[in-house]
Amino acid sequence: MKSTNQCLCGLVAALVVLLISACSDSGMGERVLAARPAGGDFVLQSAVGPVDSKALRGNALLVYFGYVNCPDICPVSMAAGAAALNGLTPQEREKVKMIMISVDPERDTPAKLKEYVAYFHPAMIGAVGTPAETAAIAKSFGAGYVRQATRPDGTYAVDHSSQTFVIGPDGKLMELLPLGVATEKVVATVRKLL
Repeated sequence: MKSTNQCLCGLVAALVVLLISACSDSGMGERVLAARPAGGDFVLQSAVGPVDSKALRGNALLVYFGYVNCPDICPVSMAAGAAALNGLTPQEREKVKMIMISVDPERDTPAKLKEYVAYFHPAMIGAVGTPAETAAIAKSFGAGYVRQATRPDGTYAVDHSSQTFVIGPDGKLMELLPLGVATEKVVATVRKLL
């Protein structure tokens, strides 16, 4: 008689084979690819006034969804964005805006965002909207975020997407850059749009 562990191992192996074969292209149907998000225009608040994406037409935009109290991903992404901005010539940099859209409108004020992004690069913009505006903008870009439960000390984290969205001078979403992409790739992507 087979032991319980052998039966479980056999069952797991059979399920893995079934799942792999279900995911393979066996010619039994068409592949359906999810549409890339289109992005969209937005008007948010910054410490120096409204940030209106329509008013920024003619510029390449690097849009990142994050928040001031993020312990790890946001600092890495903002530092990478700063490196990319520094990799551009001053003339190119005038035509590029990096905007961090807060996914924590409960805590992030325009003043806090300005101070946070300026730590990484003085040309970065921090912007915030209402919870409803933030949700609508994130959805249009295909960005996700989830507020975690409040801890006993009153703090909380917000899990969020980590990619940077590249918007062309015409206002169209052109590319999604993953966390950890090389600075040279960001600079080359932006230069193609200028």
